[in-house]
Amino acid sequence: MADGTIKQLNPFTDTEVWSVPGRGARPVVRDQILEVSELLPEDRIAACSFCPSRIYETPPEKARLVIDPDGSSRTIKHVLAESYKDTEWLFRRVPNLFEIVTVDYWKKNYAYALTRSNADWKAAYLNSPIGRKHVLDILDYKLHATGMPQARLDSMDEEEKLGLSDAFFGGGHELIIARPHFARAATMDTQLFSSGEMTSEEHYLYFKFTVEAMQDIFDSNHYVRYISVFQNWLSQAGASFDHLHKQLVGLDDWGASIRHQIEMLRADSNVFNAYGANLAAMHNLIFAENEHSIAFVGIGHRHPTLEIFSKSYFSRPWEHSPEEMRSVSDMVHACHAAMTSEISCNEEWYYSPIDSVHKMPWHVLIKWRVNTAAGFEGGTSIYINPIAPHEMRDRMVPRLYQLREDGRIPNSISIAEECRVYPNPLRYYLD
Repeated sequence: MADGTIKQLNPFTDTEVWSVPGRGARPVVRDQILEVSELLPEDRIAACSFCPSRIYETPPEKARLVIDPDGSSRTIKHVLAESYKDTEWLFRRVPNLFEIVTVDYWKKNYAYALTRSNADWKAAYLNSPIGRKHVLDILDYKLHATGMPQARLDSMDEEEKLGLSDAFFGGGHELIIARPHFARAATMDTQLFSSGEMTSEEHYLYFKFTVEAMQDIFDSNHYVRYISVFQNWLSQAGASFDHLHKQLVGLDDWGASIRHQIEMLRADSNVFNAYGANLAAMHNLIFAENEHSIAFVGIGHRHPTLEIFSKSYFSRPWEHSPEEMRSVSDMVHACHAAMTSEISCNEEWYYSPIDSVHKMPWHVLIKWRVNTAAGFEGGTSIYINPIAPHEMRDRMVPRLYQLREDGRIPNSISIAEECRVYPNPLRYYLD
């Protein structure tokens, strides 16, 4: 518009968004923290229930990723309680104590039962005195937190309580927890460890470990049709703890967003190029690229949004080659590093459902949770995004150049005018 207002319509959701001049000057980092404390040694390992010294405050560990002395990584599955301190983990995979889609949902609607492997792990875990105590302690905490009267809790015997523990051994809502709570060089308790604080290699292992978890959920419950993968960073984005973690939730439905996008694919198999990468290129919103992925600023989102798309022919994360997955991971990591840990955000994964014959490219949206919908938005369904797309691009580009110069992101990432910007860069639609 003549005054500088930019009106946007998201081509995939029809969300109407306005970016108004001057709104982008508002701060986008965390709210001012009134109390700042110097870090003590014990703080680094005990700040919250996800920290290493409080490892028994989460449900039984489904897997952990460890780094061996030679630098190689490996995944250890079905860790027993007495073995928790035997290896130093980089990432842990544990059940979410408060599931969105519960194990009872699967049992009562689909007659779901634990696989033989998970049932054997449960038996072994509960056969250990340490494991049995761990599960009972977690169940007591959960039942109390969900409002069970203390008298009822006291009247339950161990076997009745343990009958509720299948969620820990075969549920479909899981967390991938990073080891550090604070940045490695942190001296104050406000300096948190975010995705951008990792090395590129650590972030790749984070992605790889998450994709392994997706495959395991599918293998453990064949009623799951889609797995929602997301990361809530900081409380403004919905995080219970300001400790880095991803979440995976198995679903028996695609959800309205995926269904709508599949409908668009039925009408035009090239829609993600046409309304995604090609449209971004036409408006000069592509800000980074490497061999197998591309990053641009999204149009028509309620929150300022970065979009990272895989260029691969393959449309599901676990189908990607290690090189393709690393490219996507490097790009997502670079975006987080450029944002810094101070910006609250949601990271959301999208990909082709396992039972879809129409291919959607794997892509990751990073939504900056720096604005809150208010009465104007509710009354009009016009959303005010404080940062216009070109302003967001201009924030990212110099930071990415500096990160690359400092060696914090790979030289394989092209930035801004270095990007080739060929039409139809996403190859998912090819037969």
